[in-house]
Amino acid sequence: MDGYSRLVAWLKVLLPLMALVLLSTLFLLSRNIVPIASLPFADTEIDERLRGQQITTPFFSGTTDSGDRVVISAGKMATRSELGNEADNFSAQIDLTSGTRINLTADRGQFDMSRNASTFEGNVLIFTSSGYYIKSDELIGEFDELSLVSPGPVVGTGPFGTVDAGQMRLRRDGADSNAHLLFTNGVKLVYTPKIEKSD
Repeated sequence: MDGYSRLVAWLKVLLPLMALVLLSTLFLLSRNIVPIASLPFADTEIDERLRGQQITTPFFSGTTDSGDRVVISAGKMATRSELGNEADNFSAQIDLTSGTRINLTADRGQFDMSRNASTFEGNVLIFTSSGYYIKSDELIGEFDELSLVSPGPVVGTGPFGTVDAGQMRLRRDGADSNAHLLFTNGVKLVYTPKIEKSD
């Protein structure tokens, strides 16, 4: 038997043995696993989860009686027996049959599925594809027949200029009519005419 054959024979024995030694050191040097470890939740978050059912990133979609498409979503929604459903990072997208899109965002809100109604609260922002940008503290939406009402003051800008009003309402008067944005209760309008550039 020459030297090369003897080397191959020894390696056939030594290499598997070295592999076993390496595997055994992995198990010997591994960290001890604590069978009962604390869950990665703060005490307040556990209490909140125990008080009511909670859904992460929920969304609801449907259409109004007039065919407008409504999608409502939130970062988190929890059920409160005394207050109904409460949500944070509340938002909605409404696609009107006329082609206009309305986007709503708010810090928090409530959604009542039995009434198909929502309340947006805290830093409510309203954007429309027709060029309106409106801010309010609260907005109440009813989606069987499209109705959005801001019971308190609003400030905003639009294609015409700027507006301040004590109340705002977006509604459709009939199934075949277009939705209209109405400002009431002390309206201050600053009209900004468009200046066309001459060639």
